[in-house]
Amino acid sequence: MQPHINLPGPYEPHAGLMAAFAACPLIAIMRGITPDDAAAHGQALYEAGFRIIEVPLNSPRPFDSIAAIRQVLPADAIVGAGTVLHASYVDDLKAAGGELVVMPHSDPDVVRAAKAQGLACAPGVATPTEAFIALKNGADVLKMFPAEQLGCIVVKAWRAVIAKEVPLVPVGGITPDNMGPFLSAGANGFGLGSALYKPGQTPAVTASHAKAFINGLRIARAGAAK
Repeated sequence: MQPHINLPGPYEPHAGLMAAFAACPLIAIMRGITPDDAAAHGQALYEAGFRIIEVPLNSPRPFDSIAAIRQVLPADAIVGAGTVLHASYVDDLKAAGGELVVMPHSDPDVVRAAKAQGLACAPGVATPTEAFIALKNGADVLKMFPAEQLGCIVVKAWRAVIAKEVPLVPVGGITPDNMGPFLSAGANGFGLGSALYKPGQTPAVTASHAKAFINGLRIARAGAAK
């Protein structure tokens, strides 16, 4: 039996997340969104081409916002929660229709709870040790956080030892203009925060920012392919 090269065990990622990530590897982080605004912004993102939307749990009534977004978007969109600090939130997320747990850390209890409920999980990791432990516990993608601190050099070093099947997703400080070097270093996608959405902005502004990121990704991919 051949060993799993650069993996601590079997890697069986969440099929729905992988399909959405393949369609658009940009994760929209809607920190501060309210339930009254969530559906309109979710639709604006989807129409721009986004397929993965995250509502951090330090937003107002986050599970209501997740439910509102899930209700209006087609099944090929993945809606989830960010800043999931405790495993106890996983049940609430599933009840709201969420399918993705995103974390700033790599607490094994949270990762295992997400996978036990059939949800996708993107733990935050900042060292190879954290990365491999997260994968051992069932992580689907690795959220490299904070990307400003880690930088492209770290992405390149990690890509040499982490299996190519595992998406590396830098989060923190990503703009439409700085994705190229990360892609060239081996990143696969990005989590987008305040450069995409800030509380109080209109859905039209969200749509404009989303289109800028989609265009930036297209340009970055073209440059990385050269």
